[in-house]
Amino acid sequence: MNESSKIQSHHLERDAYLYIRQSSMKQVIENQESTKRQYALRARATALGWSADRVVVIDSDQGESGASAAWREGFRRLVTDVGLGRAGIVMGLEVSRLARNNADWHRLLEICALANTLILDEDGVYDPQQFNDRLLLGLKGTMSEAELHVLKARLRGGVLNKVRRGEYRCVLPTGLCYDDSGAVVLDPDKQVRETIAYFFETFARVGSAHQTVKAFRDQGLGFPARLRAPAAGVIFRPLTASAAMRTLHNPRYAGAYAYGRRVYGRKLDGKKTLRNRDRDDWHACMPDSHPGYITWDQHQENLRILTTNGHGYDTARASPPREGAALLQGRAVCGRCGQQMRVRYRDSRGRLESWYICDRASDSRGEPNCQSLAGTPIDEAVGRLVAEKLTPAAVDLALEIRKEIESRYDEADQLRCRAVQRAQADADLAQRRFMLVDPANRLVADTLESDWNDKLRALARTREERERAQTEDRIAVDDVIRERLVAMTTDFAQLWSAPSTPNRERKRMLAYLIEDATLVKLSDTGTTRIHVRFRGGQTTTLTTANPLASWEKVKTPAEIVELVDRLLDQHVYAEIADILDARGLRPGGAAWPGKEGARFTAQRVQFIAHTYGLRPRLDRLRDRGLLTKKELAGKLGIHEATLVRWVEHGIVRRHAYNGHAWLYEEPADHPAKHCSRWDRLCDRAAAHGVPQSPAQGAQLESQEV
Repeated sequence: MNESSKIQSHHLERDAYLYIRQSSMKQVIENQESTKRQYALRARATALGWSADRVVVIDSDQGESGASAAWREGFRRLVTDVGLGRAGIVMGLEVSRLARNNADWHRLLEICALANTLILDEDGVYDPQQFNDRLLLGLKGTMSEAELHVLKARLRGGVLNKVRRGEYRCVLPTGLCYDDSGAVVLDPDKQVRETIAYFFETFARVGSAHQTVKAFRDQGLGFPARLRAPAAGVIFRPLTASAAMRTLHNPRYAGAYAYGRRVYGRKLDGKKTLRNRDRDDWHACMPDSHPGYITWDQHQENLRILTTNGHGYDTARASPPREGAALLQGRAVCGRCGQQMRVRYRDSRGRLESWYICDRASDSRGEPNCQSLAGTPIDEAVGRLVAEKLTPAAVDLALEIRKEIESRYDEADQLRCRAVQRAQADADLAQRRFMLVDPANRLVADTLESDWNDKLRALARTREERERAQTEDRIAVDDVIRERLVAMTTDFAQLWSAPSTPNRERKRMLAYLIEDATLVKLSDTGTTRIHVRFRGGQTTTLTTANPLASWEKVKTPAEIVELVDRLLDQHVYAEIADILDARGLRPGGAAWPGKEGARFTAQRVQFIAHTYGLRPRLDRLRDRGLLTKKELAGKLGIHEATLVRWVEHGIVRRHAYNGHAWLYEEPADHPAKHCSRWDRLCDRAAAHGVPQSPAQGAQLESQEV
């Protein structure tokens, strides 16, 4: 069928869309003939009946691959306009220009068929509504996708073949480069080499990527980074955790040729995804293929350390020392199940307390924890043991520590010296550029002069930073370190317990002596048994008392309860409180922070007596034969008021059993025979013929009164 016969009037009433695309920017720049051929299709459209102003050119996808429509804005616009019925014909040099993916291609064909839109390529005009044309277009799309697959497979096969021989040139990390012959060598920049070597030495010493970053930050050192821009060179900037992790995971620093460590893909929105592969799935891994900063064994050890650092308490023993107060971090073993114990911290009334907890059964099976031990008494006992064992070797250890500290400061100063040399070279280069410019060309001269001044200021800052760091290091080595080393040689125990000694350093010293410590809590005796295993195989067993629980801390001691029980025989509550305070005793709650000034009161003593079931003072006095006022007055045959006056004059003794009640002691000698008034009453009774009985005498006394 003729091309013109497929083009109808309703096609010409709509626009003609010309889609132009090149697969890469390199093709856009170098393969310009293909671009000209695609733009030439506009003349083809005008020849078929469309006016020049009705031809819409979509060329916004230049430099984009046709493997997917996710990242092609121009293709999505084309599909939208076709679906809205705005396009009479869609033109492309070939099917591969429109799509290299069957899903995108057949979707376009279906929309064109529904909208009655024609498709034109270099071979002719096609109507998607006709079966033969649609079949032919489908075959062309399939061949286009297969062609892309064959091209990729061919190129990929060549790359992998070179990879298996270790000859494929990849982008090298900072610190490695290719020489003129194509061999991988260390960076010729001495500052770059020394900085990367110092990085691996620091990680081997501290055992943590984060601590390595902190060490570089504290020492004011930068880490090299190569800019990808042409002739951009290397810059030094602060080390970050991500840069440290990339450096530690990169096998090229260990002298190994590696390829295929990651898998790249794309999401539905077109964004790239990255997934790491296992080492067994790499396309190539050839240790000792070129010079490196560390050995392959050191690289494997670094990876193992990084892995164990992120595994929690399963591999806590290999974790680097932290700043926490728990001395047995990573070395405490549960004496019941044999698993590593975790360290937890708790804020108790303003004080941070450490605890060793074995909760593996709780996490995995929902069972109760094996053990939960307070860390303070355990750490104190182990600390005394370490101080005792390390004191004889403290002199040798002090000398080794001083050498290590001085060498560490020397390495850091050497890196700062390299930074000064680099800044000096940049300043000299800026000076030479300024000197070579024509003085009459002020536009260029002013720019070069400003750049020279910037380099001079950077040089001055670098020198000042080095001088400041040298001064701080010299003070640290000469004063602080010397004092601590002298203290170590004379009294290591004092240095160990000094608050200025960081917990991290204590744990490092502990690691040289102790392999692990097995903890067993003995609930029946209130103690904890510590089985310490030294690195040489020797073992030692320690026993510590478990700290009191909260209720035990506020509990009144048994000695005080016994003393209160004895004092109740002779004293009331208020008197007992004064006696306890005079002896320097304090109630049980005074052990808590903020309660140091607590004193005994009558209410506290009464609470103790009631809580511990002490016999009341009233019962004690009654057992001794003491009577109430009414009882004793009746027994003596006197009025109660008389008994009160007798107490005031010391004739009768009384004893208090609370703040307002009294019991009276019956006098051994009857006081009535010494009373002239009693004699008179007896005489009157005899005169009236009344027998002389105490009760009758009391009756006469009351009548007289």
